[in-house]
Amino acid sequence: MTRKLIAGNWKMNGSLADNEALLRAVLAGLPAAPAADVAVCVPAPYLAQVQALCQGTALAWGAQDVSAHERGAYTGEVSAAMLRDFGCRYVIVGHSERRQYHGESDEAVAAKAQRALAAGITPIVCVGETEAQRDAGQTEAVVKRQLAAVIHTVGHCVSEIVVAYEPVWAIGTGKTATPEQAQAVHAVLRAQIKAATPQAARVKLLYGGSMNPANAAALLAQPDIDGGLIGGASLKAEEFLRIVRAAV
Repeated sequence: MTRKLIAGNWKMNGSLADNEALLRAVLAGLPAAPAADVAVCVPAPYLAQVQALCQGTALAWGAQDVSAHERGAYTGEVSAAMLRDFGCRYVIVGHSERRQYHGESDEAVAAKAQRALAAGITPIVCVGETEAQRDAGQTEAVVKRQLAAVIHTVGHCVSEIVVAYEPVWAIGTGKTATPEQAQAVHAVLRAQIKAATPQAARVKLLYGGSMNPANAAALLAQPDIDGGLIGGASLKAEEFLRIVRAAV
């Protein structure tokens, strides 16, 4: 059975003092050998701090974005090699906020995933539909298109990625897909990955739409939900730990 993955996404939150307090509280409550893989994806300026605090613990860390370019005149960009320097195990690519606010295309997301893989970093590839797309019956087509771009670009390396389904209408809104709604989309993604690689069982599928301590167990009990990409609840140590404890 696939070990579940609970990954926090701090988004654009944090300070040196707040991060230290949060991480110390999470680490104090995390077993030395948790039943699930656990990680936090933090703003790039804090990677050195998080590396120093989490090195040698059960808590992995990652970034929230990566450049599609290897190096060069790309002011403000952060390369995969730079993330690797700070011990990043994961990087989020294609989060709906990046797609929406920064105009990232499916192809750009795929290029970022490929760059992460080349540096030995696991990309957490986000896919998901807006409320309008769901209402129009386009959920399946949208998520399959977004994932297909990555599969096409990374080829046989698709078995090395993590996929996070995040219904855009359920991010930070308090709305959550029901366990059945989430499972239905996860099943579609699972079938798509199975068609792309004989190593499909290695690919973790996370749910990322307002997962919290109250709904985590029901979501994580679904057959094709292998974990969660946690937003707001990852900024509160006890809430995050309760979700981790639900991932057995």
